[in-house]
Amino acid sequence: MSLFEFKALQDFVKDVFVQMGCPANEAQEAAEVLVNADLRGVDSHGVARLHGYIRLWEEDRINAKPAIKIVHETPSTAVIDGDKGLGLVVAPFAMRIAMEKAEKVGTGWVSVKNSNHYGIAGHHSMMALEKDMIGWSMTNASPLVSPTFSKERLLGTNPISIAIPTKNQPPYVADFATTTVANGKLEVLKRKNEKAPLGWVQDKDGKGTTDVDALKKGGSMLPLGGSREHSGHKGYILGSIVDIFSAVLSGANYGPWAPPFVSFLPLKENPVGEGLGHFLGAMRIDAFRPAEDFKSHMDNWIDTFRKSETTSENDKVLIPGDPEREISTERKANGIPLLPAVVEDLKSIGDKFELNFDYYFS
Repeated sequence: MSLFEFKALQDFVKDVFVQMGCPANEAQEAAEVLVNADLRGVDSHGVARLHGYIRLWEEDRINAKPAIKIVHETPSTAVIDGDKGLGLVVAPFAMRIAMEKAEKVGTGWVSVKNSNHYGIAGHHSMMALEKDMIGWSMTNASPLVSPTFSKERLLGTNPISIAIPTKNQPPYVADFATTTVANGKLEVLKRKNEKAPLGWVQDKDGKGTTDVDALKKGGSMLPLGGSREHSGHKGYILGSIVDIFSAVLSGANYGPWAPPFVSFLPLKENPVGEGLGHFLGAMRIDAFRPAEDFKSHMDNWIDTFRKSETTSENDKVLIPGDPEREISTERKANGIPLLPAVVEDLKSIGDKFELNFDYYFS
């Protein structure tokens, strides 16, 4: 795989969004969110997905110049209408509202409707760290997941992210799908011509399979845990919570009505809401206890877990956010690795918008 400097990659993505009609500042933010996924090692949600946003825009399912607005609010809560905008732009807008409310009253909670795919959940929760706050981020997604004991696709991968500030230790950043794996990981395996581990997906009859094309053949993804015997019902519960907070609470489409990310799949008839939904939150630490005390104890919590006895000499206990932080440091210094298929895809996107991909890295 070739390596690409992350700022140059960001510039290319920004210019693509500008060519789509996005205002320059929003194009910049969208590019930062997308490339941040690659930077943190979440390649399934990075530039490999750029073509997906373009196709949705071509199908008039993404508005490049949305009039994002608050449609309902209280001192600590709000509902935002994303006007079909890029979720990469709508979600940060909502998170800033949540932080503004938290600054005033201690906590801020924002539910979003009429949006689109918002990239990695962790980017949005981590915005709160800049204000020394705890950040929450979750979103519903394309219905590709079957609840425990079902063959129907009723939920998305529905990720959850919580970012918690510390004093001297790196921040605690949890960012995980409520399925055994994110859908993009199947796409990565397909590009590598590899099979999926058993427990990731099931076929159209509800039987476990290693076929990375199972979804295209009528199959579905499994909730976190996989089978009932491995507590897949708990993943189903987590995914349903995300769906309710993101969509039922905001007025977005929920369950099987959530709009698919791929443009070739039609929207479900008789929608129950508007677009895709997100849920963002910010909590001021001193709304609960003195911030410095909390952060000192977070350092102690992390240090205690890092020093815990491991199952073998070759293992070490990781804190949520450790792998992504280490990958980010390495990729900032050496570049972001992209599969040949992704590079070719980006070059074709550049040709489409009269942008020379190679020029950005010359």
